[in-house]
Amino acid sequence: MKRFALTGARLFDGEQFHDGMAVVIADGRIEKLVTASKLDGAITATDLAGGILAPGFIDAQVNGGGGALLNGDPSIATIRRMAEAYRVFGTTSLLPTVITDAPEIIRAAAEAVARARRENVPGVIGIHIEGPFLDPRRQGAHPPEHIREITPADIAWLKELDCGIVLLTVAPSHVSPDAIRELSAAGIIVSLGHSDATAREANAALAAGARGFTHLYNAMSQLQHREPGMVGAALADRESYCGIIADGHHVDPLALKVALAAKPRGRLFLVTDAMPPAAGGPPSFELQGRKITARNGRLELDNATLAGSILTMDEAVRYCVDQLGVDLAEALRMAALYPAAFLRKDRELGRILPGYCANLVHLTDDLAVERTWIDGVASSS
Repeated sequence: MKRFALTGARLFDGEQFHDGMAVVIADGRIEKLVTASKLDGAITATDLAGGILAPGFIDAQVNGGGGALLNGDPSIATIRRMAEAYRVFGTTSLLPTVITDAPEIIRAAAEAVARARRENVPGVIGIHIEGPFLDPRRQGAHPPEHIREITPADIAWLKELDCGIVLLTVAPSHVSPDAIRELSAAGIIVSLGHSDATAREANAALAAGARGFTHLYNAMSQLQHREPGMVGAALADRESYCGIIADGHHVDPLALKVALAAKPRGRLFLVTDAMPPAAGGPPSFELQGRKITARNGRLELDNATLAGSILTMDEAVRYCVDQLGVDLAEALRMAALYPAAFLRKDRELGRILPGYCANLVHLTDDLAVERTWIDGVASSS
């Protein structure tokens, strides 16, 4: 049994901060938390010399990074590159995300994720399939030629996937409550997005088992005083989760503050929706034959349509704290505990407590990433 301890940092256990504590890790899991001064001298200890030790970040929506793009090359090599690139920025669990595309691309992406999990690629916990069952009225950067209706064959294929977590974004205006009910009953996490749905349609999808909303505000019907739309349904519903891109480009800071005020604690979580330029990639790339370029912190098609982000999770945490005035503990929960709960993984991820996976991030006092651990295995310093 490999057993060691981490000391010397302020500990955030997923709910609250502790000073003077040590974390004992054995065989990839948290064994116990003890007062550092009472740590058994026989246990090998690493002194982190300050900063914050927190649960590793969890990103439920990441399309590419470090120059790699899942849609462009749906392979285990791409997934490995993405996981390695984002680990540097504190992400210890992620869902590689494939967007609307030809069926063979989506199927290849799912097989690549399944293979990555069989080969224990660190940090890969499932797949996010965003489309193609969307609403062409709110396509965003998704290619309209591949947007289509869901079929019984699609549902059967989705139910048989062996990818760990399967998160599926659908348009409630174009996917029936019965289909959502069947997918949810099979354990698939259904999220609502890319739709001009009415609030009534969104609420019907939630009642059928949809668990939340994909990148709140973006590519969805907006809140109007007589037609609340998807945004109104998302903000009013007390149980559903909302992923949100906190980069200062996708959502105005005031709208972010509205979401923070409206949603109950624990229901709003951070995602990056990141693309190849993020995490050290080049400033431009091709998505399905269309050039996308980073300009002034935004990723845009030639017509200025937003096409993902160059965000990393540590940047999202800092944005929440520095620009929105979010309490640090809450920002850290939005990056770890809350996405874990959305993905039904909060009994093993998102906290530093006995029995949980030793997926950790060591941050400096100004919230830069120093080091990570996945299943107790440290990244290089």
